[in-house]
Amino acid sequence: MSYSHLLVAVAPTPESHHLMERAVSIARPVNGTVTLITLASDPEMYNQLAGPMMENLRELMLEETHLFLHALKDQANYPIEETIVATGELSEHILDVCVRKKIDLVICGNHNQSFFSKITCSAKRVVQSCTVDVLLVSLK
Repeated sequence: MSYSHLLVAVAPTPESHHLMERAVSIARPVNGTVTLITLASDPEMYNQLAGPMMENLRELMLEETHLFLHALKDQANYPIEETIVATGELSEHILDVCVRKKIDLVICGNHNQSFFSKITCSAKRVVQSCTVDVLLVSLK
């Protein structure tokens, strides 16, 4: 089976380059489309005491996320159709994008190595809620 519309869930980490390589290797033979999705970090998670500076921190973190996605696109050596920066629950955004863009494969990374952590990983929510095929790529 070949996939022609891929959605890749990335994070601003070096491991995302491995996910992009995998996505491109699947999309290139069929001239498929690749869309990237990531979650914007919420600065309130990091520091509850810096209230007045939160807006600046939020803007800085969003800018860093966009810079990371831009660098990921440049290094992909393959056209990236769209990049999406979402907030909230990732699985909800993935479901929405899958319907709107007719995605037929979602690619996610899996950092978890122990049996217990594999059961509770965040990718599990994506697998459970997604209506299309999901490829979990091991990120050791």
